[in-house]
Amino acid sequence: MGNSTRTPGSTASAATGSATGADTTVTGTPGRTGSTRRTASGPAVAAVATGSRTSGSGHAERVFLVQTAFAELGGSAHGPGEIAAFTGLDDSVVYRILQSGIYQRIFERVDRGLYRLRTSAAQLAFTALDHRLDGATSQTVLGRLRTATDGGLAFLYMVAPFSGAHRQCVDMAVGDSDLAELGMTPRDVLSVTRSLRTGASGRTILAYLPAVLQQRVLAEPVPDQAGPGVYRDNDALLASLAEVRDLGHALGNEECMAGWNSCAAPIMWDGAIMGAVLLLKLKSVMPVAPDGVIEATKEAAAELSRCGAAVPAADQG
Repeated sequence: MGNSTRTPGSTASAATGSATGADTTVTGTPGRTGSTRRTASGPAVAAVATGSRTSGSGHAERVFLVQTAFAELGGSAHGPGEIAAFTGLDDSVVYRILQSGIYQRIFERVDRGLYRLRTSAAQLAFTALDHRLDGATSQTVLGRLRTATDGGLAFLYMVAPFSGAHRQCVDMAVGDSDLAELGMTPRDVLSVTRSLRTGASGRTILAYLPAVLQQRVLAEPVPDQAGPGVYRDNDALLASLAEVRDLGHALGNEECMAGWNSCAAPIMWDGAIMGAVLLLKLKSVMPVAPDGVIEATKEAAAELSRCGAAVPAADQG
C-alpha cells in the first residue's frame, strides 16, 4: 500500500510492547498479584528514587505519577497495588494519594479497593485544549493543502474526546464535494472513518497511541464497509504503524473506500498525538502519492502541531 509494506503472518490479537514512558521488568515482589511489574521511567521517577528533590516537590511528583498511571495502564479501574507496581512507589504512599485525591475530586472509588480518574480530570483536559486551535486557522491550513494538491480533499481528524481509541472529523476543505461523491453514507462515516484500524489517518493516530489503546483497537473487528485495501492482518497492521513512526506519514490505498487513495500526517501537541491531517484523492488521479502531496500534507500537519504546542514562558511575547 503505497510506501507501506505488508508482512504476511498469523493474526495477532494485541499490540506488543509497553506504553510510552514505561519499562516492563519481571519481578518477584512478594504480596503482589502477578509476576510482571511495569515500572514507570523518566526524570520525575529518577528524582523520586534518588531523593534529589525536596520533600514537597517529591510528593508532588508522586501524585503526578499516580495520575499518569491511570492513563497509561488503561482499563476502567485499578487498585493501589497495581498502581504501586507500575510506578515503583510504595503501596501505602499510593493509597494515601488516592484517598487524598477522592476529597480533591480527582479520583473516585468504584468498588472495594478499585479506583479510577474522576470525570473532573476530563474538564482539566478540555481547559488545557481551549484556544489551542480555532476553526479559522484549521480552514486556512486545510484550504492551502487543497490548493497545493490540485483540488485534493483535505480533512482534519482528531482523537475522539470521549474515547481514546476512535477518531472524528472536525473540519474539512472539500469544495463542493459531498458524501455522495465520495461514495459514502452517514452510516459509513460513523463506522469506517471512526475506526483507527482503517485509513491513513486512522493508522497515523494509532501509531502514536499508548500500547494499551493499540491493543484495544487491534481487538476490534474491521468495519464491514471498509475498502479493499484495509489491513486485516494484525501483524501487517503493527508493521505499518512502525513505518508511520519512521516516515512521519501514512499512505492509504483504498483503505476506507474503493477508488480513493490517501496520505496522512500526525498532529502532535506537547509530545502527544492529537489527530491527523488527511489528503484524499481518486485512485485514477493519484495511483501513487507523489512527493509533493506527501510534503504538503506533512507541512499542514506540522503547522497545526505548532498551533497547539505549548510555548515556554521565556519565549512568549
